[in-house]
Amino acid sequence: MEERRIGIIGGSGLYDIEGFKKREWKRVRTPFGNPSDQLLTGELSGRPVVFLPRHGRGHRLLPSELNHRANIFALKKLDVQWIISVSAVGSLQARYRPCDIVVPNQFLDRTKQSSSHTFFGRGIVGHVAFAEPTCEVLRNILIKVAKQKGSRVHPKGTYVNMEGPAFSTRAESQANHRAGLDVIGMTNLGEAKCAREAEIAYATMAMVTDYDCWKEDEDHVTVEMVLANLTRNADQAKSILTEAVKLVPKDSGCSCHRALENAILTPKNLWPAKIRKELAILLSKYA
Repeated sequence: MEERRIGIIGGSGLYDIEGFKKREWKRVRTPFGNPSDQLLTGELSGRPVVFLPRHGRGHRLLPSELNHRANIFALKKLDVQWIISVSAVGSLQARYRPCDIVVPNQFLDRTKQSSSHTFFGRGIVGHVAFAEPTCEVLRNILIKVAKQKGSRVHPKGTYVNMEGPAFSTRAESQANHRAGLDVIGMTNLGEAKCAREAEIAYATMAMVTDYDCWKEDEDHVTVEMVLANLTRNADQAKSILTEAVKLVPKDSGCSCHRALENAILTPKNLWPAKIRKELAILLSKYA
């Protein structure tokens, strides 16, 4: 049986990882429209991988324009079983310094897009368990490798998903800080929700670029600041990814890969034929 693929979602610079071999860009169609870009298949550290540039090559898509359903569905079509997401975040607490890495174990939704973060609806009702929204197997791999590489890594935290595209107001940022939340970003929650419904294990490697704007003795976040620290973070991320993919299990023993087992409420005989066909890649083993 052919080995299942490992997906990597991140900034365009990440697909220049040294040792990324057998590279081939593939256009993938989905029932939910186009993903952010073509997907780059190949091998990294001897493992089959698929890279998706989250905002498209050249960074052409706003966070609120990302089609999470199409992105995750495209990865599923390319037989991805695990996803490592690399993402820039702002720090909401002093202990998370720029260029630190946080491996979140929780998300807080501050978007207005919940209907576009699910494959269900249109005649089929599904409710996946999401109390633990990230994969512990992948999280532990990222933590272990980051520590080995000498990175300042924080093994848990809550990622606040705001909508953007503007950065936080100071009042919003200070409220998040006082609430004890950890980091803030604009992209990962939709990925995590769709990955869970697609039975793909998902974990985030959050790269801290700034202190948002709650910390009044620091400059408030700007694009220039984010880009400067993104460049510093990119080398860390590439080094960690190269080693982490070696440790990803080759089997599908993770509970994330069975997320739909007891999640679908609508009886099979009532599934609309059109939706059943569109979602066959997700539903076929339960049909």
